Amino acid sequence: MNKYKILQVEKRTLLAIAGIVWMIAGINVARMGLIEYLEINNVLIYHLSLSLLVFLAFGSMFYRMTIKHTDRIHSYEEEMRYFWHFFDLKAYLIMTFMMGGGIWMRSARILPPTFIAVFYSGLGIALMLAGLLFWVKYFKY
Repeated sequence: MNKYKILQVEKRTLLAIAGIVWMIAGINVARMGLIEYLEINNVLIYHLSLSLLVFLAFGSMFYRMTIKHTDRIHSYEEEMRYFWHFFDLKAYLIMTFMMGGGIWMRSARILPPTFIAVFYSGLGIALMLAGLLFWVKYFKY
């Protein structure tokens, strides 16, 4: 008997885990962006339009990634998989790079608060919607 069997979940559950992870990441990133927006004295329609563009760019990319990961999870032959298999290695590396780069740039204060407000709010909302899409896929499974 596999002593690590307790770490395994049904394939369908991997979609729920992905949804939770993406939703938590999205909420945290959007929160940082919105906090910076509150610090800006003159929020212009220009700033909000740029946030919308960031959302659209990343939203379309995350939509495609969500479909790709859902298809990969569906293609698993085994019904039970380890809970971390909601992503593949490439996705974990990208996530690590993006999180590490974001943390480093904010802590080094390389980026102005306006950029963080615009970029993080658009990115965070796109991440949240990708999390919701994983949940839709979970309930439709």
